[in-house]
Amino acid sequence: MTATTADIWPFTIQTPDADLEALRHRLDETRWPNKELVDDPSQGVQSGTMQALTRYWATDYNWRSCEAKLNELPQFKTQIDGLDIHFIHVKSPHENALPLIITHGWPGSVIEMLGVVGPLTDPTAYGGSADDAFDLVIPSLPGFGYSDQPAEVGWDPARVARAWAELMTRLGYDRYVAQGGDIGANVTDAMGRLAPDGLIGIHLNYMASLPFDVSAAVYGSSIFPAGYFKRLGVAVLATRAEKKQPDATDALIALWKRGYIAEMPEHPQTIGYALTDTPVGLAAWMLDHDTDSYQKISHAFLDDQPSGNLTRDRIVDDITLYWLTNTATSSARLYWETGRTAVAAATSGEKPPEIRLPVAFTVFPGEIFQAPRSWAEKVYPNLTYFNEVDRGGHFAAWEEPELFASELRAAFRPLR
Repeated sequence: MTATTADIWPFTIQTPDADLEALRHRLDETRWPNKELVDDPSQGVQSGTMQALTRYWATDYNWRSCEAKLNELPQFKTQIDGLDIHFIHVKSPHENALPLIITHGWPGSVIEMLGVVGPLTDPTAYGGSADDAFDLVIPSLPGFGYSDQPAEVGWDPARVARAWAELMTRLGYDRYVAQGGDIGANVTDAMGRLAPDGLIGIHLNYMASLPFDVSAAVYGSSIFPAGYFKRLGVAVLATRAEKKQPDATDALIALWKRGYIAEMPEHPQTIGYALTDTPVGLAAWMLDHDTDSYQKISHAFLDDQPSGNLTRDRIVDDITLYWLTNTATSSARLYWETGRTAVAAATSGEKPPEIRLPVAFTVFPGEIFQAPRSWAEKVYPNLTYFNEVDRGGHFAAWEEPELFASELRAAFRPLR
């Protein structure tokens, strides 16, 4: 349909049968590598996990169930800054609900947020109070899922943040909060720095911005020019003995050695050919995201022991969404855009604007790194809530939806 930039129209997923048949054919024709030479994941995603996942995907899995679940929710599209943006919009049955926009990450999607829809919009059905209800907006990032793929460079987290501010205005919300994890935390952090009219606070479960001394220890000269931190008067964490939080810093350094975090900010197009051509390759690339999530996903397929909502069906739902929408490459480009913006900022020597809005932060024990409160206080001077919970990992909303929802209720309660 032809739409003006202010139009919002309903959206329904309708996957052609031919696309599902083509996927099954590719799964059946998988060309497997030899088994790894070790009994642990030190060489990468293990063949036993991948063969179990592929067998389930090809024989027992039903995409139509996921499609129906998504279509049960109010889905819409609207054109912002030249792109048609897909989003889920669920209004609470309770009066005075606080509008909340949640941004997913990679390799997640709106699917990872499905379990929090009920607890956030109708808390009384989950043992909560009507006073903690939210109107919920869950958009698909540009280049992800059913949102358009950008046809030009420049769609970094700050540009997405501006689009999200426009989306909330377009929906009629003049007072709202925002949440994000993974690269969605970059977008939510950017929203906080943008401070658009109406945004009154943010919550993060991943630290997208780091203290300068930590950035120096992790990135060093690979991103920042010589003398950059010295000119800013920032001490560099030079040795383990000097690190106040060695475990978190070491975990960050290890993160930047992982394949996806090295390749996608550098050459998303290169890896995109393989991810677009083979569904098993796409799945393996996504599973290699972080150690904790990989172990949980392996248990789901090998031992039929899911961790919360990280079930076999929900995991394959997410992978299938990437496959059917052909967004492996376009989603990877967001990492390239993010890295490009970071390098430009470092080269300019300018500090980013401070977030003066209230910031809440939750640390989940299985996260890639557990950011200490001292880091959060350095980055977010107006830190109003900080909590370390006892379970959950990188995909916290997916894995532990009710705990995740309870954290958002507590974090935003003072802003109501």
